[in-house]
Amino acid sequence: MNEPDFRLLPTDELLAAVVGDVLEIRVLENAMMHKIAELEHRGAAAELGYKNLPQVLRHAVRWDLKTARQWHERARLLSREITPTGTRLDPELPVTADAVAEGALSGEHITAVAEVMKDLPPEAEQPVVEFAREHEPSAVRSFGKELAYRLHQQDAEPREPEPKRPTNQLRLRWTDDQLEVWAKLDKVTGAKFEAMIDPLAKPRPDTADEGPDLRFRAEREGDAFADLIDMMARADQLPEHGGEPARRLACNAGVIPIVLGSRSEQTNIGRKSRTFPAAIRRLLVARDKGCAFPGCTRPPKHCDAHHIRHWADGGDTSVDNAVLLCRHHHTLIHHSGWQVTMVANIPIFTKPTWLDPNRTPQRNLLHAV
Repeated sequence: MNEPDFRLLPTDELLAAVVGDVLEIRVLENAMMHKIAELEHRGAAAELGYKNLPQVLRHAVRWDLKTARQWHERARLLSREITPTGTRLDPELPVTADAVAEGALSGEHITAVAEVMKDLPPEAEQPVVEFAREHEPSAVRSFGKELAYRLHQQDAEPREPEPKRPTNQLRLRWTDDQLEVWAKLDKVTGAKFEAMIDPLAKPRPDTADEGPDLRFRAEREGDAFADLIDMMARADQLPEHGGEPARRLACNAGVIPIVLGSRSEQTNIGRKSRTFPAAIRRLLVARDKGCAFPGCTRPPKHCDAHHIRHWADGGDTSVDNAVLLCRHHHTLIHHSGWQVTMVANIPIFTKPTWLDPNRTPQRNLLHAV
């Protein structure tokens, strides 16, 4: 059979032929969507060993998965289901289904109508489809938005919601060996908390030994939060909490022989308590003036009192067996080869051998003036 020579057709007849072909294609596509819906209803994907029907279509007709999902969704919107009792259910978009069966709407029209109907009542489908019969899908979307706006304009004015009283919320949850903290603070409380955290969360100054502070912001703010907790705990405003965690926490807590200094302040309370009392802390602040680690500028309020000879190893809670360290350097001393000793009432630090084979003694000169 010879192909007709379209070049011989007048323009109006050629255009009419294109319109006719589109109509036939849409009718054929409608039949195909009903076949896809039937495949879904009978569970063809599981029967064929696939996860879902779009995956089947992807391989069967070499569609991209996105295209397969579009066809599957359009078929779902237009299909009529029959329940196990024989009841016939209308499709989700019944007016659209009828128009598609006539060849009046394309697949893109179906998608556009489905989108706008999410914001419209079911009775609005009729005017939307009537508009779609005469316009392209993008215009259908605009029409749907305008129709939704007009319908919502007719709704009663919503009552002004009662202003909610700001509330502060806190949730704590242990996961393994860490405590997860979630908080939601009102504006004033949040601003106060931020003002306390920000100074503590600044990057540590560069030093020759440690270089720049490589912590992420979240890590710096987490450490700052921990510093804030330590500061509050040192304020003697919190009740005692039972339990004795690991060695690093053991720097801070137990009682008795008491040795008094020249101003009758306690300088040594022996082994009875591992917590440094306020009197010893005042003497440490006067002596160290902040974190004693070489090059650190953290002030006393950001520091813990650290047992030079660990409490767990028999060390006393005394001025001579203590040094002020910020949280970062307190952790470093406990978990690395750094060591600290007292020489002539001055804390002296030595590096690990891998960092300095000669282990040259160092002190913090920033607080010496």
